[in-house]
Amino acid sequence: MRVQHDIREPFAAGVSEPSSGDVAGAEQRRTPSLLDDTNKAIIRELQKNGRKPYGAIGKVVGLSEAAVRGRVQRLVEAGIIQIVAVTDPIQLGYRRQALIGVNTSGDLDAIADRLRETDGIDYIVAAAGRFDMLLEVFTADDDDLLDLVMRIRRIPGVDHTEVFTYLRLIEQRYDYGVR
Repeated sequence: MRVQHDIREPFAAGVSEPSSGDVAGAEQRRTPSLLDDTNKAIIRELQKNGRKPYGAIGKVVGLSEAAVRGRVQRLVEAGIIQIVAVTDPIQLGYRRQALIGVNTSGDLDAIADRLRETDGIDYIVAAAGRFDMLLEVFTADDDDLLDLVMRIRRIPGVDHTEVFTYLRLIEQRYDYGVR
């Protein structure tokens, strides 16, 4: 049996009224979760194929095309998902990829701000362990990689860098699941 949810409901159907004396639980019951089981199923379908038609997703999750469209729009607006084109850097002319470990001193946020302004850095993460930050970079060739590393090393507060050059991308996944 297919359950049809009312598109006017924020995300989940069957939100119950609070019982007296249960204020924290009552607030949770009044506010539907953005990640109810139906939205998780929609996300799983989009992770398999981001171009899958909403009507086809609706058949899998038991909603109309319009209901799926509305839910996806709310997930995008909430910043829970992004629907983007994933490219192959090699096909775009980026022949050198690397991970750069960075040790810093001083204000990590200020250094991160400077790194955000640096062309060629695709991914910046604060890390625990051997490095304070990890950067993923894409460059045209080794000369461009060297130039980028030198620009990173000139940023005040960057004490040390270590470059891990990618020889071959074996697998990159985007289907890590929804909890």
